[in-house]
Amino acid sequence: MTTELAVRPGDLPDARRLRGRLRRARRRHREVSLGDVLTDAYVLLLFAGMYGWALVSEVRDFLGSPSGRQGDPGDRYWLGVAAALAVAGLAWRGLKSVGPLVVSPAAQSWVVSSPVDRRAWLLPRFVVLVAVAVAGGGLLGLAAAVATGAGGAADLAGSALAGAACGTLAVALAVVAQGGPHRDGWGRVLDRGLFGAAGAVASALVVGHLAGFSVAPPAASLGWVLGFAAVPPAVVAVVRAYRALPAVDRASLAGGAQVADAVAGAALLLDPSFLTGLVESRRWRSLGVVSSRRFRPLGRFGVLVQAELWRPVRHPSALGVWAALLLTLYAVAVALPTLAGPAQVVLGFLAVGRLTGGLRAVGRSAGLRRSLGGGDTLLHLAHLVVPAVSVVIWYAASVPMVHAGLGVLDGVLVLGTVLAAHRAATRPSTTYGGVAVDTPVGMIPVDLIRQVVRGPDVVGALVLAQLLWA
Repeated sequence: MTTELAVRPGDLPDARRLRGRLRRARRRHREVSLGDVLTDAYVLLLFAGMYGWALVSEVRDFLGSPSGRQGDPGDRYWLGVAAALAVAGLAWRGLKSVGPLVVSPAAQSWVVSSPVDRRAWLLPRFVVLVAVAVAGGGLLGLAAAVATGAGGAADLAGSALAGAACGTLAVALAVVAQGGPHRDGWGRVLDRGLFGAAGAVASALVVGHLAGFSVAPPAASLGWVLGFAAVPPAVVAVVRAYRALPAVDRASLAGGAQVADAVAGAALLLDPSFLTGLVESRRWRSLGVVSSRRFRPLGRFGVLVQAELWRPVRHPSALGVWAALLLTLYAVAVALPTLAGPAQVVLGFLAVGRLTGGLRAVGRSAGLRRSLGGGDTLLHLAHLVVPAVSVVIWYAASVPMVHAGLGVLDGVLVLGTVLAAHRAATRPSTTYGGVAVDTPVGMIPVDLIRQVVRGPDVVGALVLAQLLWA
């Protein structure tokens, strides 16, 4: 160790001096200028602002159009509340999975594993996280208020305050959970509580519609009430998170970095298998030990079907997601009837996607197909039985909420959804050397886009056919 970092026995290395030394070392080996970094940041913010405003504008135009006003205003409001709770649950689950404090692999090996002051090393990252949570949450709250047509500067300011306070609270609680000795306990309770509340609101919405009554939306905006209610817990959570920084261990930092790298790889390389493979591997590892079962001797095809039937039994989370998506379709059909048809197709595709784990495994592993034997056609058909049956059940349960009676279109939708699930599950590894077309807006990688939309392209065709048929 150099004299600059030399410490007396029993003292901890100074994190600020260590960070400054690493920063100077990076500058000697980095050829990227500050202008290049600012340019990249400007491009990212520009695209995020453009597409974000386009999304907000489209949602606002639809809700203000005659098609968006067909449902009861109270039903639309409470559907928005249920959607907000579900999004909060997904955001909390993502924050809990990522960390949210992450460090690079080099820092994990050379800094975090050393006796450096953990709080001083992680404090700058924590400050940046809180600042991003305040700004991002405020912008999301403001965008939600604009999209729903909230009027007046006071309502917009209240929504921004509520978004900033809730975003800060979520990030601070995620840091507390990351540094807590029992981070899987109350974090899982909060996760289930948010999803349970969303399900309860959606269920009440559907039951109320079937019973013939609807709860009117509040007369005044709840932005200021939610904001002032969330500010004190957010402040307490930030203080608790600051105190929990020394307890953030290397294992949680490494696990969050693994998820963050998978997300970055999936986004940059347009290959979702980076993230889905990691999530599926973690989901099956969480089971620990599974008991073996002797299958009935019904031939290779029958044994494979039996094994596929036991997959959702051993990990029933797919069935829970399937039921939640069906409830979502019911709520959309009640509050926004014009979107019931497209939602039936899109949510059906997402639901069957949770039951195609075996098809994905055999479709993306030539070694597994060789070890199972029987030919690719037999393996694909055997692992397509469960998804096909689930699609039939989905449309049988959802057709009464979309339209009356059965027709030829429903058979086309069933077969098309099965085809879309098969195309998405058997998507091969992404290749980046395909054809690109020179257009007035630049080079467009046609072959890469074709690989990315494999599966969703059939879903888009089904949605278009349903809109035209109606």
